[in-house]
Amino acid sequence: MLHHGKKYQTAVKSLDKNNAYSLSEAIDLAKEASYAGFDETVEVHLRMGVDPRNAEQQVRGTALLPNGLGKTIRVMVFAQGEGARLATEAGAEHIGTDDVIKKIEGGWTDFDVSIATPDMMGKVGKLGKVLGRKGLMPNPKSGTVVAEDIPRAISDARKGRVEFRLDRTAIIHVPIGKVSFEAAKLVENLTALLEAILKARPASLKGQYIKSAYIATTMGPGIKLDMKAIGAISLG
Repeated sequence: MLHHGKKYQTAVKSLDKNNAYSLSEAIDLAKEASYAGFDETVEVHLRMGVDPRNAEQQVRGTALLPNGLGKTIRVMVFAQGEGARLATEAGAEHIGTDDVIKKIEGGWTDFDVSIATPDMMGKVGKLGKVLGRKGLMPNPKSGTVVAEDIPRAISDARKGRVEFRLDRTAIIHVPIGKVSFEAAKLVENLTALLEAILKARPASLKGQYIKSAYIATTMGPGIKLDMKAIGAISLG
């Protein structure tokens, strides 16, 4: 049985478990309930009303958080020739082909985002076992397989582009920033993420799309979001 410490128990007492909070209220409570001795990450956890076994009900995409994630994003670009030149000019931390692929096969993954040109995907594909389980595999749906606009892909990654995807238990987990962020900036990031997820609703889905939503810091308790507040988000 999981036992939480005194600081966690104290944080929980500040919450009403029977209440669901607006986006701004939830962010304020998450910041107040943060007690760790480091700058905790603020995370969103959504239980989705889709079947993860149904190919037509997969939920996956990206969101560009307007205020970033509060950390330096190290970018790996798989490219050669002109693509490698563009990546170099855009300031990618790592660029390479066969030599880097061999290094990754040996277990090296010292980067946060990987981008690839289409001509490299035949070689990058064999890294699925290493990059896939770490969420680092380039994918057209996440905007990380690009033919020409490599500088923009690198820039978006650094600005705070996050990928969301359904796991096998029909839950989506995504970071939206740090506890040290101003509350208003976290609300903006949260809204941008929810907009992207709402737009990714499968056309074949009948019934409720998002069943429940919670905000939590790395060490803090979950704070339930009001589903009416999520439903009121404009999709532009």
